[in-house]
Amino acid sequence: MSILPTKNEEYGTKGYWCERTSRESNDADFDWFKSYSELAPTIQELIPDRTSRIIMLGCGNSKLSEEMWEDGYKNVINVDYSSVIVEKMRQRHEIQRPNMEWHEMDVRDLRFGDEMFDVAIDKGTMDAMMTSEGDVWDPPQKIIDDCNKEVDEALRVLRKGKGVFLYLTFGQPHFRRRFLTRPGTTLEVRELGEAFHYYLYIVRK
Repeated sequence: MSILPTKNEEYGTKGYWCERTSRESNDADFDWFKSYSELAPTIQELIPDRTSRIIMLGCGNSKLSEEMWEDGYKNVINVDYSSVIVEKMRQRHEIQRPNMEWHEMDVRDLRFGDEMFDVAIDKGTMDAMMTSEGDVWDPPQKIIDDCNKEVDEALRVLRKGKGVFLYLTFGQPHFRRRFLTRPGTTLEVRELGEAFHYYLYIVRK
């Protein structure tokens, strides 16, 4: 059973995720928001080339990479700042998906060269960084800095002219657009769901 934090801001700490994952079973998984089966038509539309090099930002123990792999996306590189998560996921997939990569890495400081990827995907990672207490209309400077660093790093490692950053969140545009607007890029926002809305932000470089 997953450990729930005593305060929401714990979602934004490495310690919480390391402790939580270390106490979960090796086959436990957790997915923010929608499942891949729900997202597949949109993903297939936005990433038509199954050979695209994809970086999963803050992969956690989500099944998204696994399910994309099964759908033909064989070039997925996963990063997370929890060493516990990374090692568990590497062991879980090393036999069935031996070419899938797992790296202990902070999304705010990616250790990859410029323009190495076609697609970057964030499914809830930025949201976890936004869980500190404060006014959502006027977030603390640390949240602003952390979110901007993630987006800057994602755009840096994406190939110019073809790179796409996909960010799935429940965060409405008036809270998220400020972090995703950059010179030389375009931003598209799609509303997903019916009773409860999610938003897919598509930044093209």
